[in-house]
Amino acid sequence: MDNKSNPWRKDFPILDQKVNDEDLVYLDNAATTQKPQAVIDAISDFYSNDNANVHRGVHTLAERSTEEFEAAREKIQKFINAESSEEIIYTKGTTDSLNIVARSYGQSNIEAGDEIVISYLEHHSNLVPWQQLAIQKHATLKYIDLTDDGFVDLKDAKKQITDKTKIVSIAHVSNVMGVENPVKEIAKIAHQHGAIMVVDGAQSVPHMPVDVQDLDCDFLAFSGHKMLGPTGIGVLYGKKDLLNAMPPVDFGGEMINFVHLQDTSWTDLPWKFEAGTPNIAGAIVLGKAIDYLNEIGMDKIQSYESELVDYVLPKILAIPDVTVYGPSDPKKHTSVISFNLNGLHPHDLATGLDMEGVAVRAGHHCAQPLMTYLGLSATARASFYLYNTKEDADKLVDAIIATKEFFKDGTI
Repeated sequence: MDNKSNPWRKDFPILDQKVNDEDLVYLDNAATTQKPQAVIDAISDFYSNDNANVHRGVHTLAERSTEEFEAAREKIQKFINAESSEEIIYTKGTTDSLNIVARSYGQSNIEAGDEIVISYLEHHSNLVPWQQLAIQKHATLKYIDLTDDGFVDLKDAKKQITDKTKIVSIAHVSNVMGVENPVKEIAKIAHQHGAIMVVDGAQSVPHMPVDVQDLDCDFLAFSGHKMLGPTGIGVLYGKKDLLNAMPPVDFGGEMINFVHLQDTSWTDLPWKFEAGTPNIAGAIVLGKAIDYLNEIGMDKIQSYESELVDYVLPKILAIPDVTVYGPSDPKKHTSVISFNLNGLHPHDLATGLDMEGVAVRAGHHCAQPLMTYLGLSATARASFYLYNTKEDADKLVDAIIATKEFFKDGTI
């Protein structure tokens, strides 16, 4: 599919521009996605027509704002098939969501000698909160090995998760290795040992159908800006009984029931975890982004991205001196493709691609322990989304070859 025949590309105005005199090819979607015009318009529409604080007013604007804010929560509930909208907590993003679990559930349930189990491929957001919790509580942080293809190794998971394990937290889809991990199976192992299962869904929820009841995860974290929504808004899903038992971590504003001079009582879920004025516009507009995704269908998005990977991965693998990390089989690879060009630093590679109008990410991707595990300092990373095309894929391949030749003989 070329740019003109992609039915969604026209909805994204930012893509219609030139970078370094070349048509923009945006392949940094794992970092953040672009926004369709409907989402951009929704931000302006809210502030132009409905802006008011939620829950606290009886005037018309406050009632409209509150209604939209809570309607978006119900959209999110249905989008991930949560049992109740009370299980949907608005946060700043995946990082904030994971920190809430660590600061609330973790602080209340982890004791000296307990185990927390993660894997070597985790993003820092799903590593540092558990690392710091383990340090504070004198617990043990354990790591599950990876398979040769870069998946979390189920066999090793069965070894690492024991009756001492209290928390298991795994990325559903890696932001580096391009793999979908068996989190449903890992959740079963965790539950067999009495541990809870936390899933980092930052790279899965935007790209595939995610059903929290089917996964049987206890918590799921994801971000709005990686799924066509605004920055600064995210979601923490948690099973209702767990959330009810957890203490709040931030205080003031809407999470209050009644304040006495010497103590305070908390309001009900989900507002117990939403202190202060929330990102009202962000939540409402995330609901609009979900409308857009639902109109296409998450199955269709996943299938379309798979077609792109089937097309482009063999082409990248065929370029001499290029190393791709993760599965070489396109059927096993998600739309995140990390690679290096032998003899060239990833930052130089990304700069060369940018000169060709191709935007990719380069660095450690907030996964330094994974880089150490792989014996690398950094990689380049191209990540595709629904508005990318085979034409974009061809431009990426051509740009890699052109960059290779430029650094080889100084001409382009």
